[in-house]
Amino acid sequence: MTPVTELTDKEFDEILQVIYNRYGYDFSQYARASMERRVNRFMNDSGLQTFFDLKYYLTNDRATFDFFLEKVTVNVTEMFRDPEFYRTLKEKIFPRLSTYPLIRIWHAGCSTGEEVYSTAILLHEAGLLNRTRIYATDINPGNLEKARRGILPLSIMKDYTAGYIKVGGQTEFSNYYTANYNNAIISNEIRENIIFSQHNLVTDQVFNEFQLICCRNVMIYFNKELQDKVVHLFNESLVPFGFLALGLKESLLFTKIRENFEPLDMHLKLFRRVK
Repeated sequence: MTPVTELTDKEFDEILQVIYNRYGYDFSQYARASMERRVNRFMNDSGLQTFFDLKYYLTNDRATFDFFLEKVTVNVTEMFRDPEFYRTLKEKIFPRLSTYPLIRIWHAGCSTGEEVYSTAILLHEAGLLNRTRIYATDINPGNLEKARRGILPLSIMKDYTAGYIKVGGQTEFSNYYTANYNNAIISNEIRENIIFSQHNLVTDQVFNEFQLICCRNVMIYFNKELQDKVVHLFNESLVPFGFLALGLKESLLFTKIRENFEPLDMHLKLFRRVK
């Protein structure tokens, strides 16, 4: 196969503009180096060798763009990732959430839903799921469709069971899914209070008020300006003294409104809105 011709800076900017004009997705404030790597990987995987090929198919073929979106958006997730985080969520955050008659949680950038289901299972065990609404959003409709179905490879459930045990699960993890050939289907009891919906952190606005927002390992793909914009969005979406959970490699240190949050656990990147 002929090697892909890497895009010049001007060509890369033009591709981002084509995507914005044609489909309304703005990737201009994503971390540049990471985005360039993902675009080059997409070109390799799709057999598009030049800038002109890429521009033509992104402009004229929706299926090419759908594949592009799948390749450049965040799709890495797993149940009970970082067990210490989930233990802290269960032991320190859930008791405070329990004081609300109706709990609203936003999982922003939920990918295919594994972390959303992790939270729902722990809420169920805390006796809180029946009065909780979890809003799980992502930029990628393909991710959302997978998440909504709640179907996971049965082969990976052993690893997820180990994570569940590490966070102090109260029962057999297999109680939360049904095995069907090579798949595991998350139970309706866990899924029924989750609302999956498309939301773009770059362009969309506040849509509800939440006591907890989880946006873990998403902002590492944004540049500093976009990170600041997204944190503003979260600040506006949280109730006073609401909680914000970020990924372990993410920070509020360089955002303009960092003083609006106090750290509850700096290692686990758990914060509370205080302004």
